[in-house]
Amino acid sequence: MRIINYIIFVTFIAVAITLSGCSEKKQRSTERNLSDSGPAYGDIIVEGSIGDASNLIPLLSSDSTSHGISSLVFNGLVKYDKDINIVGDLAESWKISRDGLVITFHLRKGVTWHDGHTFTAHDVLFTYRVTIDPKTPTAYAGDFLKVKKAEVLDDYTFRVTYDKPFAPALMSWGSSVLPKHLLEGKDITTSPLARHPVGTGPYIFKEWVPGQKIVLISNPDYFESRPYIDGYIMRIIPDDATMFLELRANGIDRKNLTPLQYTRQTENNLFRKNFNKYRYLSFSYTYMGYNLKNPLFADKRVRQAIAYGINKDEIIRGVLLGLGKEATGPFKPGTWVNNPHVKVYPYDPQKAKELLADAGWKDNDGDGIMDKDGQPFVFEIITNQGNEIRAKCAEIIQRRLGEIGIKVKIRILEWAAFVNDFINKRRFDATILGWTVPLDPDIYDVWHSSKMGPQELNFISYKNEEVDTLIERGRSTFNQKERKKYYDRIQEILAEEQPYLFLYVPDALPIIHARFRGVEPAPLGIGHNFIKWYVPKEEQKLVMVR
Repeated sequence: MRIINYIIFVTFIAVAITLSGCSEKKQRSTERNLSDSGPAYGDIIVEGSIGDASNLIPLLSSDSTSHGISSLVFNGLVKYDKDINIVGDLAESWKISRDGLVITFHLRKGVTWHDGHTFTAHDVLFTYRVTIDPKTPTAYAGDFLKVKKAEVLDDYTFRVTYDKPFAPALMSWGSSVLPKHLLEGKDITTSPLARHPVGTGPYIFKEWVPGQKIVLISNPDYFESRPYIDGYIMRIIPDDATMFLELRANGIDRKNLTPLQYTRQTENNLFRKNFNKYRYLSFSYTYMGYNLKNPLFADKRVRQAIAYGINKDEIIRGVLLGLGKEATGPFKPGTWVNNPHVKVYPYDPQKAKELLADAGWKDNDGDGIMDKDGQPFVFEIITNQGNEIRAKCAEIIQRRLGEIGIKVKIRILEWAAFVNDFINKRRFDATILGWTVPLDPDIYDVWHSSKMGPQELNFISYKNEEVDTLIERGRSTFNQKERKKYYDRIQEILAEEQPYLFLYVPDALPIIHARFRGVEPAPLGIGHNFIKWYVPKEEQKLVMVR
């Protein structure tokens, strides 16, 4: 899993299933395509990002900006295709033993690192070893600690053996493979690759100007085929309103729209003529998470009271403008793993006050704020700068909780400080954030109590022995029916205990300049065939200097 916007905790980029919309410029696209001269090499795509990257060694980063860049620079052994089937990436094929305990990967030959060195199975083994090394500060070791034995059979054959069945095993090898020849025998935490990565992917790193931009150039020797678009630039623009002005002025070609931008600000001839919009329910959710080491939130009745005191529908209608759905747990509505029958908390301020009273919170001094043992119920919500939607959510939560006697303060923090100084150091009362959700439902890294350490993903310090057991069982069987029983029960417990207030699942609302062709909406989203996107020669406007 990854924290969204821009912290990311997962091994692959946010994806989306079940497209609920398609290009809103169908007529315009048809007209342009009639004069389309066909695929051509050239041009540069410029994408806007609210947050800068933190570390371009994917094993060490946890934000979505870093992983977005890394996904263009690095490859894993496997990946998802557009229809969410697992297919080969650096692995040409693989064989799984009948008992599911042994996977033998047959790797592609002729693949080179961006510096010209040959990729082999020794790179895969090195990546595995550095991932499980206790000295490596990574959130992603858990899946690989399940491996009993990893071995190189020859330069292009790699085998892994597990003690027990492990459902996410195959896709866990979709994580980025690192170059042994540049990292072996060195401290990965001080490697220059953090600022200048070397991979095998479709794009080669060129430049990173912190706080301004990251520049990639196409890899002419990429094993799948040279990307048509010569260059990729990610511009760091911390303020979304400024980013939208840049989009309008053609300073960027692609961004994720806010609901207001999608429904109103792009509904004019300028945008209809020059851009394509897309809409689909994202594979992500936004939540308010509590620091469970804070005594204020130790009693689940308090957390339940907060849930009753907040009107989620008000947030979805007022902030998302209806472009999203209510979240009731960590899985996307409509997917096989989602449990639609968990306990829900309709807006009921009177019920909220009753639960607070049961937990000992009453307004004893008549100042309008609940108090207990002389302590007023006051807490602070932190969230990241540049995300207007989260800031508005915080304001609605602040107002609604104020009506039931809880005083809420709001602090908006610059992204790097937010992550490094507050989230990672557990210096917060509550936070509004988002997770992307991997296609395999394993939630070990975020919800298992063993993942509460520094830099790890269970930063709210949630611990429940039954949940731990269910998570372990869920990842230890390939039988989907059995797995669903475990995950259904996990969702029941989370709904009861409310360690998060699950808020909403937003619609993804990307917009892309219309000169880019080949964009193909699919169950995986729109980025699955990025190397096939192109700009007809007569419409190209930027030149990448190599």
